[in-house]
Amino acid sequence: LCYAHFVQGFSFQCIEFHAFTLCIVCAETLNSSFCLINMDHLKQSCYELSLPVTEKSNPISRDIDRAHSKQMVQILKRCDAEIFEKERNHDPFDQRLYSLPVIQTMVDVAKRVEIILRDPEESLIVLSGCGTSGRIAFLLVTSFNEMLNAQRQKQICSYIIAGGDRALLTSQEAPEDDPGLGARTLEKVCAGKKHVLFIGISCGMSAPFVAGQLDFCLNHLDIFTPVLLGFNPVHMARSELMQDCSFHFKDVAERMAAEQRHKKAYVLNPVLGAEAISGSSRMKGGSATKIILETVLLAGHEAAFRDKMMTPEYMSAWISASEMVYDTTYSRSDEIAALIHKAGESLQMKAHVYYLGWKTLGIIGMTDASECIPTYGADFGDIRGFINNGFSEMKNKEGDLSYLGPEFIIGHKDFVDTILQSLSQNDMILFLFTVNDDLNEVTVLANQLRQRTSNLHAIAHDLEKFTIPETVCHMFETVLNITWPFSSAKDNSVVMRQHWELSTKLCLNAISTGAHVLKGKVYMNYMIDLRVTNSKLYRRAINILQRFTGCSKTECESALLRAVYSTDDLTEDMTAADVHTHTDAANTRERVVPTALVMIQSGCTHAEAQRHLDCHAVIRDAVSACLNSSKTRALWTKHTIK
Repeated sequence: LCYAHFVQGFSFQCIEFHAFTLCIVCAETLNSSFCLINMDHLKQSCYELSLPVTEKSNPISRDIDRAHSKQMVQILKRCDAEIFEKERNHDPFDQRLYSLPVIQTMVDVAKRVEIILRDPEESLIVLSGCGTSGRIAFLLVTSFNEMLNAQRQKQICSYIIAGGDRALLTSQEAPEDDPGLGARTLEKVCAGKKHVLFIGISCGMSAPFVAGQLDFCLNHLDIFTPVLLGFNPVHMARSELMQDCSFHFKDVAERMAAEQRHKKAYVLNPVLGAEAISGSSRMKGGSATKIILETVLLAGHEAAFRDKMMTPEYMSAWISASEMVYDTTYSRSDEIAALIHKAGESLQMKAHVYYLGWKTLGIIGMTDASECIPTYGADFGDIRGFINNGFSEMKNKEGDLSYLGPEFIIGHKDFVDTILQSLSQNDMILFLFTVNDDLNEVTVLANQLRQRTSNLHAIAHDLEKFTIPETVCHMFETVLNITWPFSSAKDNSVVMRQHWELSTKLCLNAISTGAHVLKGKVYMNYMIDLRVTNSKLYRRAINILQRFTGCSKTECESALLRAVYSTDDLTEDMTAADVHTHTDAANTRERVVPTALVMIQSGCTHAEAQRHLDCHAVIRDAVSACLNSSKTRALWTKHTIK
């Protein structure tokens, strides 16, 4: 019963933990080969009890590294379905997206949006986050402001992303760890405002940058109404002290929950289940963030300007519309699988995948591409995104950032000027567009690329009454063409664009995830080659090492530091340094986690671990060989003793 609760991600009481521990003790006492073979699995499962939901391993995807592309799509479909899963019990720690308390909180927050829209003078709505959360915040704010501007209403939304606008396109992990920077940035954005609705997004309820902002709001409740959006129960929020702070994220989350009783602050934290790739909150976490905040913002707008009544039923209907997008997208599983296969082939041949998108689909593409570097230890050029008209289409605060380097060359013209001539047949090119985009522009660019390669594919959205001409579709080897129901409602263009964005996000998450699985960057369902570039990823790396070795946190951290500093003998300065120093050093290292894992399992030196990894072209194969060798030695030792 306890194990069943574990795999479903339920909350645990102490009695359950002790019962599970007792199971392990009894199993170790039994003299049978069955127990010997399954002890590792039992111990690993017990270890995962201590992890928050967003860091757990999802049992649905546990063997995704052995799946072919069609199987992967079905696995990802089942994992994404958990976003919309109905409440299974009355456990207050297991609230789902459709749960009444969650829906009611969304209603309450939407009413705050309505109040600001009705009286926008000296008021502001701020969405803030790190990494994926900050990129989603940027997309929602720019789209919402554009809608307000088109309707001649005051633009009252602003976004904050840790690391500034360069973090929209590249991994800027270090600023996530600075709560003071978060608070100062928020104070600057809100200077002179008298009413601010602040929505801090942290999928794992762990980002210090966001915690600092929420703490600042709680200390100024006369101006701020803070909202925390995350996907763990409050008691699972991060409880480690933060840089230059006397409090941790859990402290802030508990204070938020206490103020919610007085409607001075709100916590929106439905449980979505574990991610398909453990800890990869860019997937379900990012999708749910988009669904929830779009619903809240549009519901507030409808109430302010169309006198719509906000009820739980009204909110549920918005979520059901997003569930329809999920159903429609995954109804094209064969095409998604074909695109995963093509992208995987390109990465396996050390070639590239390029997303060429129009308007907000271009932003979705660049977001997906930027997330692959920290998640899979990918190179900058492995998967890249481009958008029509470059930064002028992005509409980001800081404007054109192309002077910062090649990572910030993002326009279609830039692609033609800098990449077209070096394209090979192994490079995959994926167009992202809709029937509302300039199809002549799509055709011209596709014709240019076809002179160099036939490896062109497309994700294209159209409407029942307005379909994309076959002449356009025939230009691509594979076309995932999704036709959506047509509505003549006045606001349909805004809602339809949001649906196209969500559908494209689901597709690209599947494609980039599946491609990296095929490349061997995933072991079971763990991002075994992640980059250790901030405290969250540092902690996740130690968790992964504990998960696969059964060693203590101290032993795993020591091995990780040996890999970070490329040494077998850690100095006092190394061990005494703070996490920020360690992550700075790790930022320039390759294969940090696999190296540490091989050192622990094989008891070898750093140089020997590197040679072991060099013998395997695929990281997953190297890790698998090491773990299998270790298990064989352990079983042999036990039988020899007997």
